[in-house]
Amino acid sequence: MSVERLDIDGDSKAYLALHELLDEPVVDAGLSGRELEVRALTRDVVSREVAPRAHDIDRTHAFVHDSVQALARTGLLGLIFPASLGGTGDTNVAYAIAVEEITAGCAATSLVFMTQTHAAYPIMIAGSDDLARRYVPGLLDGSVYGALGITEPNAGSDVSSLRTTARPVESGYQLNGSKTFITTGDRAGVVICFATTDKTLGRRGVSAFVVDGGWDGVRPGKPFDKMGMHGSSTAELFFDDVRVPADHRLGAEGEGWRVVMRSVVKSRISAAAQGVGLARSAYARTLAALTRMHGTRLPDEHLFALADLRGRILQGRLLLHAVARQVDAIGDISTGQIGMMKQACTDLGFTAAVEATRILGPYGDLATLGVERCLRDAKVTQIYDGTNEIQRILIGREITRAMEDWHKRPARQGRDRPDVMARNRQTVR
Repeated sequence: MSVERLDIDGDSKAYLALHELLDEPVVDAGLSGRELEVRALTRDVVSREVAPRAHDIDRTHAFVHDSVQALARTGLLGLIFPASLGGTGDTNVAYAIAVEEITAGCAATSLVFMTQTHAAYPIMIAGSDDLARRYVPGLLDGSVYGALGITEPNAGSDVSSLRTTARPVESGYQLNGSKTFITTGDRAGVVICFATTDKTLGRRGVSAFVVDGGWDGVRPGKPFDKMGMHGSSTAELFFDDVRVPADHRLGAEGEGWRVVMRSVVKSRISAAAQGVGLARSAYARTLAALTRMHGTRLPDEHLFALADLRGRILQGRLLLHAVARQVDAIGDISTGQIGMMKQACTDLGFTAAVEATRILGPYGDLATLGVERCLRDAKVTQIYDGTNEIQRILIGREITRAMEDWHKRPARQGRDRPDVMARNRQTVR
């Protein structure tokens, strides 16, 4: 088989046909007409203006500006935002579907795409109406890039140990400190910065601020060289005596942790959708390459492996949609449930890419096919938005709380408790 243009991205019609072939009726049955419309719209834009650029972007490390702008022109950046802010008021399920579709074509583009949402969402839920009108529309139309400034060199997942400080001064705050591993940090015009206003209060002393990237004292570092997601920049951000007006604080002073916890629901839906999209991309590329090698009748060993991947991708997508649907229905979800989705779906993206490279043998290592790119891109999804190890901790804590609550059930139900059941077994003996 010729290695020339083994990738499936260059032919828009072929791309659409293959990905339509991979749609599952059991998934489609649970989607509304509008959600199916969002999928069709996103897939069309990706096939024409995102996927064809993906290989060269990965090779050159060029920023995915043109791809993001193509998505912005269709209104897709504002899916979960109201029309008053420039959005379309769609469901979280529609948003998850869009992220999956974009990721299947170019994961780096999906990372910038979802970061726009992650920057705009805290402003909408915790900022004043004036602040939202001032900053959110630009993030949704792509005229400005956003960034979420949480992680620090010595404070990753533990927000209570943030060293960036916001000291109250006349008419506002003075911000000092640094952030690291910030997506789009080198070009962000809007930064949601989390800083400590009172070190003695731990998490209750963290506040959130909207920082304009053009203000004096805001300084980006040089983007990092990375294993994957080459078209999305990741950089440090430095804040040197930055004056932040009081009306740029999100919520009350000390409510930064609450803003984080309300926002991670969206960011973990994003990461989970990336995992499903990467798994599907690896599957599609493998199927296309095997068909070119063997025709439509594939060897049994390949069919068995593909059957396993198809089932796992279906399970991941159903879990993603179920969690997003619950958020749509009640507006809230437990950290354990959102953690199960994020951990399972991002692990799926990585393991599916590993399996795809195994199935293809030497072809799986070729950059032109794109499977090795899926593998490199998938790894970081297990790390950001709360590492999967942390997700397991959160899931485990929820299991522990559930067991503790179960042990506290009324005495009339006590015969079902493990300690009572053990005594009963001893009595029988």
